[in-house]
Amino acid sequence: MNKRIDLKELVPIMQEQLNAGKTVSFVPRGNSMRPLLSDGEDMVVLRKHDGRLHLFDMPLYYRRETDKYVLHRVVGFRKDGTYVMLGDNNAQREYGICDDDVVGVVTSFYHKGRMFSTNHPLYRLYCNIWYYTRPLRKLISKVRRK
Repeated sequence: MNKRIDLKELVPIMQEQLNAGKTVSFVPRGNSMRPLLSDGEDMVVLRKHDGRLHLFDMPLYYRRETDKYVLHRVVGFRKDGTYVMLGDNNAQREYGICDDDVVGVVTSFYHKGRMFSTNHPLYRLYCNIWYYTRPLRKLISKVRRK
């Protein structure tokens, strides 16, 4: 039997495990990272966040404005040291995410039953293509709606 538990309840346990040097995995909910991650179907593996995040890292972080935990991708850096985040399926960037907001960073994920490492060159290629074709995808989406 699968029981759905709010991520807020799990984060303290996850942080304890991450601080002990272990990895944790969970099934994310929502559509903001489609097509990479499907709502309630795919699983991500996190490790402890040490140091600064890098471009296209995928951290789990806390959003104070919405009081929710979010799994999005780093797409930029601000002069004040905060990160710019964006879900693969989102149009609006998120600003003001700092290192203290980050619970952990994805090291691998399972999509349709297959494991993928976030260090693999093909995954990095996917990130580049998906991000840099975003303006073209937005244009195509507008044309389709008309």
